[in-house]
Amino acid sequence: MTTIRFQSHAPITHFEVRDQCLYLGSQPVTDLVAQVGQTPVYIYDRAVITKRIVSLRKQLPDACRIHYAVKANPMPQLLDHISNLVDGLDVASAGELDLLMRAGIDAGRVSFAGPGKRNDELADALRARITVNIESERELDVLIQLGRQEGIKPRVAIRVNPPFQLRASGMKMGGGPQQFGIDSENVPALLDRMKHLDIEFIGFHIFTGSQNLNVRAICEAQELTVKLAAELAVHAPSPVQLLNIGGGLGVPYFDDEADLDVGVIGKNLAKLLPQINAAMPNASVALELGRYLVAEAGVYVCRVIDRKISRGKVFLITDGGLHHHLAASGNFGQVIRKNYPVLVANKIGSKQSEKASVVGPLCTPLDLLADNMRMSVAAPGDLIAVFQSGAYGRSASPLGFLSHPHPAELLV
Repeated sequence: MTTIRFQSHAPITHFEVRDQCLYLGSQPVTDLVAQVGQTPVYIYDRAVITKRIVSLRKQLPDACRIHYAVKANPMPQLLDHISNLVDGLDVASAGELDLLMRAGIDAGRVSFAGPGKRNDELADALRARITVNIESERELDVLIQLGRQEGIKPRVAIRVNPPFQLRASGMKMGGGPQQFGIDSENVPALLDRMKHLDIEFIGFHIFTGSQNLNVRAICEAQELTVKLAAELAVHAPSPVQLLNIGGGLGVPYFDDEADLDVGVIGKNLAKLLPQINAAMPNASVALELGRYLVAEAGVYVCRVIDRKISRGKVFLITDGGLHHHLAASGNFGQVIRKNYPVLVANKIGSKQSEKASVVGPLCTPLDLLADNMRMSVAAPGDLIAVFQSGAYGRSASPLGFLSHPHPAELLV
């Protein structure tokens, strides 16, 4: 593979470049765009996904399971590919559940989390016989009632809101008051109540945060998670079958970030396994990962429509933008906007370069994919590639904004 270097960002090492053109799945991006018949398009390289999961397994203890969080990228063809590589899949809506059921995924591999599950979603989950990570007593009550009506025993795990957070996370999803999960201090009483209910108790889901590149913080959170789970397991109505310790593993997007050393995390988990086995001898341990598995495999490609110079500043105006890739525009969780790694996909390494801003066609100054970034000189017709776009891209964007055409997707 070729190392694609940027002036500031971490290098990209999992794609090829030939004759200054980006290759994905052993094909030039120009040919792939022609094959799809349009820009913008999200292109995902299945070999990069496979390599990431194989590498992750080598660095984790054999006893650890890998779950894929479907919300990161629910493209059906991608789901079909990744379902053969992971141990479980986690959904966050009835729509995502429907995608998995249509794909013939074994219900025993599927779990459902989310703080606002509607009654009809809980009914779908019950009938599908998947595990529901309950996030309130209301959800449990609804499942019990539905189970009686349908003659189906609910498969239930408890999503726990722990008393600690994952430090240095892009998004914190545990600790303090949260819409996620059931506060840990209230879980023992709920477990005692479950002893008298007709349910199948599966275990615990403890998710503390996401997009973290701090190895020590991740290890610390996993240590605290295991300790908490062991304390709660004493109250469990039956042996814990699954301990989902969440994910949090981040990928580098910006100029001050580097790859995560997963080997250290794997070694720390290996040290925790005896503690898990002692407290929960029947439990499997799962890492629930989305972004980490697919983000780096995806590239968003749009085409330059116009090139403008305004008072000395170069603007490359494209047919893509924030309506397709909200995260790259800086409007999906960034406090201070930073550039994703962006380049001219058919002129990589050109001797002619300049600082330019890549913008979209929308009538808002927020429609910005790259701000004053060093890249090859581009003209109308050239292709712009936004890397690290395999997670929270198309499905996390306001596709209906200003009623422009939707981007295509392609798995190669």
